Amino acid sequence: MDFGRILDDIYQMPASAKNILMGLVTEVHYDKGHILLKADKVEDDIFFVKKGIVRAYVLKDGQEVTFWFGLEGQAVLSMRSYVEDKPGYENIVLLEDSSFYKLSREKLEALFKGNPDIANWGRRLAEQELLRTEERLINREFKTARERYRDLLDNHPELIQRVKLGHIASYLGITQVSLSRIRAEVR
Repeated sequence: MDFGRILDDIYQMPASAKNILMGLVTEVHYDKGHILLKADKVEDDIFFVKKGIVRAYVLKDGQEVTFWFGLEGQAVLSMRSYVEDKPGYENIVLLEDSSFYKLSREKLEALFKGNPDIANWGRRLAEQELLRTEERLINREFKTARERYRDLLDNHPELIQRVKLGHIASYLGITQVSLSRIRAEVR
């Protein structure tokens, strides 16, 4: 996915501001299994998925609990590092060989101070991430596993094709056996 389109999907800026941001990113590629962001570490970069898929998880009682998948066009960042300059909670690992646009948080913050268009873009990015987090929380707390699976099928059917069922089950907050049962019923 083109970085210009990613920027526009977040917030439409004048071409001059957009060109500044486009000039600051570097393209990077990592192999499947690479840990892009690590828990308990202040992360200094923001990534945007050009191609590939990532999984965010936390460790709970020695088990990986998946709470988010990032697809093409999405931002990948530790919000805690981004907002508070503190170590993040999550690990983010690549589920496929992936390419990203990498942007330095330090350079971005410097632009926020002097360019209101870029500051508004940054605000909109944070707002969108907050809304996604709120939606995941509400889904996890107030919908059944079957409803969550149905939402996943309706909104992100590509995840079912690209992600191991164990990760899908973890994301839905159920066991893989329960997921198999739900899949059989939903077909």
